[in-house]
Amino acid sequence: MTLRQLEVFMAVARERSFSLAARRIHLSQPTLSEHVHELERELDTPLFVRRGRTVTLTDAGRVFEPYAARIVTTVGDARQAVAEVDGLARGSLLIGASTTPGVYVLPRIIGAFRRRYPGVDVTLKIGNSRTIEEAVRANDFDLGVVGGHGLAPGEHCLAAGLVDELVLIVPPDHPWARRRAIEPSRLATQPMLTREEGSATRQVAERALQRADVRFSIAMELDHPEAIKQAVMAGLGVAFVSIHAVRGEVATGRLRTLRVRGVAIQRHFHVIHHEARTLSASARAFMELLAPAKPDRRPPRSRGA
Repeated sequence: MTLRQLEVFMAVARERSFSLAARRIHLSQPTLSEHVHELERELDTPLFVRRGRTVTLTDAGRVFEPYAARIVTTVGDARQAVAEVDGLARGSLLIGASTTPGVYVLPRIIGAFRRRYPGVDVTLKIGNSRTIEEAVRANDFDLGVVGGHGLAPGEHCLAAGLVDELVLIVPPDHPWARRRAIEPSRLATQPMLTREEGSATRQVAERALQRADVRFSIAMELDHPEAIKQAVMAGLGVAFVSIHAVRGEVATGRLRTLRVRGVAIQRHFHVIHHEARTLSASARAFMELLAPAKPDRRPPRSRGA
C-alpha cells in the first residue's frame, strides 16, 4: 500500500468519478484506475461500485475512507512541518476564499505576508462560500475564509473577527442617489440584482431582509460582485454588496451607497480549516496578520450624499 494509492482513493471518493479524480490529481485515467485496482487487490475487496460514470463507495470503502484520510493528512502535515524547520524560510500556504474576502480583503494581507515571509509559497483560490466550505471539508485548503458562515461537520472556526457590512448601491442618476437611506417598502419598487445560490452575500442579505419583513423582487442573478456593480451602473437594478467591493466606484462617483432604514446587514468573515488538520506554522503566521486587519466599518460616503 502506497501513499499515492491512498491519495488516488481519496480523490475518487471525493469526486465520485474516475475522470474528475484523474484531473484533480493530474494523472491519466488509466494510471489512476490501476492504482485503485492495486489497492483493491491488496485489501482483497472492492472499494468502489461503478455505475456508468458514477462511482460510489462500497461498505468496505466507507470503512476504509477515514483511515486513508488520516494517513494522507498526517503525511501532508509532516511534510509541511519539515519544510518549516527553518523558521518559515520556506514552506507553502494554500488559502481558499469566498469572492468578497478573496477579491477585496485578502490580497493586501497576503502581500504583507509575502513581504514578511518571502520563502513561503502562497496560493489563493476563489469561489463562492459553498464551494470553499466543501473544499475545506475535503481537506483541500490550509485555511478557508468565508462570510456569513455556520460551521458544518469537518470544519473548525479559527477566527471571526473581520467585520463586513452590506450596503445598497445605485447608479449616480438614480432617484435615490442623493439619499442616505430609504424606507424598506421602497425596495419592492426596484428590480433587485443578486448573487447566485451558494453565495454568502446573497444568503446574509436575504436573511436580513426577510427578518425585517422587507419585500423585494429578484430580477437577475450574477455570479460575481464585479458583474453586479457593472449591472447596477448600467441601470439594470439595485443591489446589496460589501462595502469593500465598492470603495473605488464610490470614490469616483460611479456608484452611490445608501442604507435601508431599520435594516443593518453585517457579517463576519470566518477563517475555517479542516478539524482533523494540524494548523501549520505558515497558517498560524497568516492568522497573526489577520488579527489587526479589521476594516473600517463605516460605508464609503457617496458624493452628493
